[in-house]
Amino acid sequence: MVDVIQILILGLALGGVYALMASGLTLIFGVMRIVNLAHPIMIIAGAYVSYWLFRLYGLDPILSMPIAAVFMFCVGLILYKLVFEREAASAKYSEMTVLLTFAVALCFDGALGAMFSNTQRVTSPSYATDAIFIGDLFIPTGQLYAGIASIAVIGALMVFLHFTRFGYAIRATTQNRAAAQLMGVNVGLVSLITFGIGIGLAGAAGALVSFIFSFFPAKHWEWIAILMSLVVLGGMGKLVGAIVGAILLSVIAAFVGTYAGATWSTLTFFLALFVILLVRPQGLFGDKIEEA
Repeated sequence: MVDVIQILILGLALGGVYALMASGLTLIFGVMRIVNLAHPIMIIAGAYVSYWLFRLYGLDPILSMPIAAVFMFCVGLILYKLVFEREAASAKYSEMTVLLTFAVALCFDGALGAMFSNTQRVTSPSYATDAIFIGDLFIPTGQLYAGIASIAVIGALMVFLHFTRFGYAIRATTQNRAAAQLMGVNVGLVSLITFGIGIGLAGAAGALVSFIFSFFPAKHWEWIAILMSLVVLGGMGKLVGAIVGAILLSVIAAFVGTYAGATWSTLTFFLALFVILLVRPQGLFGDKIEEA
């Protein structure tokens, strides 16, 4: 029983970070139908921001989260204006964004690799390798703090979406883009800011990833399927679904990793993506897909 509780604790702590990683991806898809394959490399870019702030100035990665988020928010605004805004009205926009974001991921991968090489790095604050012991149970402080910080950021995002005027506009655009525009919502501005927020969330997640995982530019290829499995399980564009999917899969992966090995733990996400697309392609919280 103690082993089960221990695995559950580890899975839940890491699930909060996965939820933050997936939240920006699903928010962007919900508003603009952009399938952002470049999201993982944006997380790694945010990790580099926190890593160098820690190395050069000794700034704790949790404290550097806002800096990483703001920096990546600005990157998102520039990226949207340069790459995604022009064809936003196209009927094939979602399909086009798969290729566009794949190209963006390649460009960022190459740029980060050229600047920092593909050497594995990790931020190492003092608490990253500590643990809190409660009887026979232990809680890694790095994962605990990262999980708490993730929940705080996601909570702030939910408050913003549900209790601010611009949050109402984002939710309206998510539900029905054309109707929102008819009601006077500036969907162009909403899309721009939402894309920036989504990439900013990736930057915030990157700050936490920097001391939980080792990272390097090419690492993002491993995370694409993982993040896609989280948002597809919950339902593409459904923020609550992404959070539930992240926590659920993280806990399942923790049990699989303990009893079947670390290799199978990662494979859990890939199998989940495959199975959910076969059984319930709209996800747990997604709208039912109408047959043509």
